[in-house]
Amino acid sequence: MAGGRAVKKLSLPEMIVSDLRQRILSGELAEGEAIRQELLAKEYDVSRMPVREALKRLSAEGLVQWENNRGGTVIKHSLHEIGEIFDLRILIEVDLFRRAIPNMAAAHFEACERLLTEMERSYEADDVSQWGKFNHEYHMGLYAAADRRMSMEFLERISLHSDRYVRIHLSVMKQRKPAQEEHRKLLTYARNGDVDGGAALLRQHIERTKTELLEMIVKQRRHGSE
Repeated sequence: MAGGRAVKKLSLPEMIVSDLRQRILSGELAEGEAIRQELLAKEYDVSRMPVREALKRLSAEGLVQWENNRGGTVIKHSLHEIGEIFDLRILIEVDLFRRAIPNMAAAHFEACERLLTEMERSYEADDVSQWGKFNHEYHMGLYAAADRRMSMEFLERISLHSDRYVRIHLSVMKQRKPAQEEHRKLLTYARNGDVDGGAALLRQHIERTKTELLEMIVKQRRHGSE
């Protein structure tokens, strides 16, 4: 009889971190919103200790601004910082895609195809959360063949900051078809081994998201201050 499969069990702080992270990325906890240890402890029905540990971890990830062991606030990036996040994505992702395309094999293409299918299903269901998740996984799948572990780890951290803004963007986009078409074209360029064409489209794809997102956030913040 085969032995039992090892399953990673999350600690209490890890479970709270995971839940709070998703609440921040989904926008349930808005940028600038106060997060109090005592209230979270009551909400999760735990002591303050695991909550404090969870908030420290989220602070290390750059999602929460820690305030004197009392709690914190959800990080609110300036427009300049949001622009910088996407500029960093362009620098890292375009380089990774250039390196990945010559090394992509059938398994990479199949994995990306599966993710595109899942993305399109979430698009039809208007499930922004799932679309955002598959969007991130698809982009990472395009770069996997680059075999650049440190670049991918750094990109994961940058993507953590961009993800909530991407989800905001997806939730209000009136024209989602262009993004879908660009995702398909990126894979076509990769299949054809067209490094320059793929890199140019990827740069344009991220730059367009950045421009539309910044315009939207300017309007939202201006409206919120009125």
